[in-house]
Amino acid sequence: MWLKKLPKIEGKIRRTKNSIYETGDYAGFFQRLVGQKIKIRDKKSPCRHRCELVVETSIEKQIFELLRTVLPDLEERLDERYLVLRAVNFLQPIGRRTLSDYLSTGERIVRSIVEVLKEQHLVEVTPLGIVTTEKGKDTLWKLKEYIEKIKGIEKLEKQIAGKYQLQKAVVVAGDADKDLGVKQEMCTAAAEILLEVLKPGNILAVSGGTTMAMVADSMDALTKSIDITVVPARGGLGEDVEKQANTVAAKLAKALGGSYRLLHVPDVLEEELLKPLLSSTPISDVIDLIKRADVLLHGIGTAEEMAQRRGLHPELWQSIVDKGAVGEAFGYYFDSSGRIVHTTPSAGLRLEDLANIKVCIAVGGGMSKAEAIEAFLKVASVDIVVTDEAVARELAQDN
Repeated sequence: MWLKKLPKIEGKIRRTKNSIYETGDYAGFFQRLVGQKIKIRDKKSPCRHRCELVVETSIEKQIFELLRTVLPDLEERLDERYLVLRAVNFLQPIGRRTLSDYLSTGERIVRSIVEVLKEQHLVEVTPLGIVTTEKGKDTLWKLKEYIEKIKGIEKLEKQIAGKYQLQKAVVVAGDADKDLGVKQEMCTAAAEILLEVLKPGNILAVSGGTTMAMVADSMDALTKSIDITVVPARGGLGEDVEKQANTVAAKLAKALGGSYRLLHVPDVLEEELLKPLLSSTPISDVIDLIKRADVLLHGIGTAEEMAQRRGLHPELWQSIVDKGAVGEAFGYYFDSSGRIVHTTPSAGLRLEDLANIKVCIAVGGGMSKAEAIEAFLKVASVDIVVTDEAVARELAQDN
């Protein structure tokens, strides 16, 4: 309907442009004119020579509704092909059988989808395996926006931000448990947010784990030099060196062109052994830096995952399970309601320290972590959450 109004719109723009310039209410004027929510590309001079309108509802929505009517399985087909293309881009070069196993999808279905993508010049089949073409990479990036619109990702983000009183929620389509490409997108999003919030002179504290290690890897592709100091948020957990907070801190500092300080203290010692170590001058200096962090970037783990990483005695772990623990953060185990059921000695940041940090960014996804993430949001002070669609839909539900 609004398309028929365009000639009239042009006339009204010419007749009323002076008053529009005076009031500056461009969006309000055009919204009343076409009766739909719009935004203006160029707020300074929207109608001096021509007017560029972006109608946020209307055409795209009408087209999708029409296609849904004619092709009821449109979303399913689009999602299937998007997932295959994203998986190939993340894992390339990859064979069909490996791709099939990765996506938990029949090999025949994967083969047919790959053939369609190949015909459209989005992928190539090489002797080493399937790879994405430049057109495929470009299409994948553009398609991401439409997938998010179809799935209502923006609405999910607003629901979560409002429900948990967050500054911002970022949701990536998919389930990180089923697709590592989703986890990669989450980590890239977290890296981009980090670049937005960091300021020269800031102290950045970062936790360890596979997710944080992937954020550090993502930062390499977004290199931006910032004069900051990066510190581990807590001591080491006796895990693979690549996943330790010290390693992640050093890698982030290098990618950002900043400096770093390391905390050479295990996070799994008994309190009577930990206290003397923390009081020594070199270590206490680093602890002081950690406590003065401006920005915190950390992952969220399930209670079982963190108990394994900490190497808790089976009997102690069983007692924590019996108390209903679902998640852990900074030495605190909590149940699904956010109630703390057990604490362990921890070198570095404690849960109560988060309230003193300017920006706390939590990153976690995968349906297996949904309960832990929800519980964490109930118990901790968080500003920004980066998660996936699977977790977001659980978080958005009314309890």
